[in-house]
Amino acid sequence: ALALCGFFEEQQMDFQGKSVIELGAGTGIVGVLAALLGGDVTITDLPVALEQIRENVRRNLPGLAPQPRVCALSWGLDHGAFPRGAYDVVLGADIVYAPDTFPRLVATLRHLAGPRTVTFLSSKMRRELGAGFFFETLLPRHFGVELLRRDAEQDINVYRVTCPARGPA
Repeated sequence: ALALCGFFEEQQMDFQGKSVIELGAGTGIVGVLAALLGGDVTITDLPVALEQIRENVRRNLPGLAPQPRVCALSWGLDHGAFPRGAYDVVLGADIVYAPDTFPRLVATLRHLAGPRTVTFLSSKMRRELGAGFFFETLLPRHFGVELLRRDAEQDINVYRVTCPARGPA
């Protein structure tokens, strides 16, 4: 999460007027930063994490309007609660570590991302847990994947993921 936040700071990212959703938020730090950078943010994780995220939003964004929404999202299951392709930006920090979740994560990304959506994912590159396979083989089957930054010392990559251009039908 800190690598992704650092990348946004370096790039002087501006989410003003953008609809943003964070997946697998953990503490919610990435979504909190996106809200501070002007985004209309929805922060998601499993139900067990929501109270901590709400508390972090309350403590770190007092008086910010609009306040980020904090919602449960189980990948591959709760899509109906989230509009298809309606987000400008999808964020995920260190969410690629359990190979059994990869198909559900890809299904969720496919549901949330529209033709103009930009997704930013940062990940500790746990090869033994399939991170390389996810970013180099699985994700490119459905999206354009670009490595934006590599921190070799910490073995963390930051990627931009986009919907591929559709040719004529």
